[in-house]
Amino acid sequence: MVEVFSGKTLVNKEGDLVDPEEALRNKVVGLYFSAGWCPPCRDFTPLLCDFYTELVEETEPPAQFEIVFLSSDKSTEDMVEYYHDMHGDWLALSWTDPFKHELKKRYNITALPKLVIVKENGQVITDKGRKQIRDQGLACFRSWIEVAEIFQNFKA
Repeated sequence: MVEVFSGKTLVNKEGDLVDPEEALRNKVVGLYFSAGWCPPCRDFTPLLCDFYTELVEETEPPAQFEIVFLSSDKSTEDMVEYYHDMHGDWLALSWTDPFKHELKKRYNITALPKLVIVKENGQVITDKGRKQIRDQGLACFRSWIEVAEIFQNFKA
């Protein structure tokens, strides 16, 4: 994931710029393609918040997981409002960054919401993150880690 966002800057909910190399290193990453105008997105985002909070903020040590929000909102203002009102304390790519369009193509995003789970180099673990969280809850993270490790071992 570090490779995918190389040379880019992410933001956190406070509006601080975040270096993706530091924030995403050695983590499984959920690329969350979503928008505030989308009812299924507004339905799933609270569930994703709970998942993230349990996994990252309430687990010791915190799980090696991060989410990057990629907005399909109609304006920066709409994105910021949706991000602040409904999202967890994860990262986002700025609404004005055209790189989000490249990522939509790369990961074949044709509908919202979409949660694509990737390993550090951007290789897809699953493009069914939303369904897996709904069906399996926290247990799906373990399977994502196992797949990431299999990819790592295969590469070695």
